[in-house]
Amino acid sequence: MFAIGPGGHDEAASLYRIEVTEGPGGGVRILNQAPPARFAKASDSPSRTSTDERATSLATGTRASTFVVQLRSFDSGKSGANLGVAVLIALCSALLGRSLKGGLAIVGGLNLGGSVELVHNPIEVMELAMEKGAGMVLLPVSCRRALLDLSDDVATRVQAFFYLDATDALRKGLNDS
Repeated sequence: MFAIGPGGHDEAASLYRIEVTEGPGGGVRILNQAPPARFAKASDSPSRTSTDERATSLATGTRASTFVVQLRSFDSGKSGANLGVAVLIALCSALLGRSLKGGLAIVGGLNLGGSVELVHNPIEVMELAMEKGAGMVLLPVSCRRALLDLSDDVATRVQAFFYLDATDALRKGLNDS
């Protein structure tokens, strides 16, 4: 699945691919040789515990699972920051054995309490999605007003879907067919 890290003060928005496989056991293993510091930090407890609990509650009826995660950057961004919603959706998709919609890029970070973090540059995120060929972008609803200034070209090529929380993001990201 694809995710767009919105970047921050020292980094531009970047496209990432997150691959997750699930098997019996327990825990998370990151395959990257040297995982990005912020991404690896999100995999440590208590953040991992919070994510595992949310994944289990979103994908009810699951067993204890081992997740194998690989993160690949397609741009200059290497931090892996603000990918919490995308990682959570990838974990849930693996647990449920259901694929996500094709052409979808997911945006948004999670704090330790499970709340969705603010995306400060949604127009840049949408422009990057268009440049990389995404047809749909799943964004926090807090981005809605900022996208009023989106250019007509981007608005006609990339469809924005908004979510309230992680449960809503999962529901909108899963492939219905």
